[in-house]
Amino acid sequence: MAATAAGRVLTLCRQFQTGLRFSSTLPIQQSALSLARPTSRLFGTPCSFLQNHADIAIQYQSLHTSHCRMGLDEFFDIPENWGEQTVKSGSPWSAKQLRTKSNEDLHKLWYVLLKEKNMLLTIEQESKRQRVPMPSPERLKKVDRSMTRLDTVVKEREDAIRLLQTGQERARPGAWRRNIFGKTIWHRFNEFPIPWYMNRRYKKKRFYTPLFVNPFIRLRVEQYLCRKMRKEKAERKRLNKVLEKITKQSAKA
Repeated sequence: MAATAAGRVLTLCRQFQTGLRFSSTLPIQQSALSLARPTSRLFGTPCSFLQNHADIAIQYQSLHTSHCRMGLDEFFDIPENWGEQTVKSGSPWSAKQLRTKSNEDLHKLWYVLLKEKNMLLTIEQESKRQRVPMPSPERLKKVDRSMTRLDTVVKEREDAIRLLQTGQERARPGAWRRNIFGKTIWHRFNEFPIPWYMNRRYKKKRFYTPLFVNPFIRLRVEQYLCRKMRKEKAERKRLNKVLEKITKQSAKA
């Protein structure tokens, strides 16, 4: 009798586990939860296996995914624009318009622009493959400008929050230092698990300029000034030629 009762309880547990796999609505879960705690005739206590699955049924949620509308066709423009030479499009998003949006709206707009950019790039490659001009190629530039301005607005907000919280202008702290070649560089600080005076890797970096490098620094500055003077001289010559052409044409007239 005991073996028969144990077999019935085991069968009931398996049936309940199978039912949980296919149940996806809350009323079904509640009804299963009400039946999930019978008293075992063999032990006289609630079945622990059923009790654990009843707790899982409370935490269970159905999987939500985005609605699939067109599939891979979303990488192409709408059929109404196929074969058209020009496609109407609006102006790119300005920084002033983006600053009025919330962070959530900017996050959504970024993925909308990214999806539009992928679609335009697909059209561009398809046009190259068919050796035909792309309809309204300026749309790609507008999307790039909008994404660049959106990224700038997000960085402005991050910089403002960082200045309020830490008072640092840069996202990664650092300092201006001179290397062994006499150049002033921006050294970004790194995190190490040990102090700097115990770090051999940090000690190998030399943030100083030896004395024998000073003559080469003067030569580098002189070379830079010579290049600058040559550019200015060439620009003056070009302007003089343009003025001469204008005076000759005015004299002939």
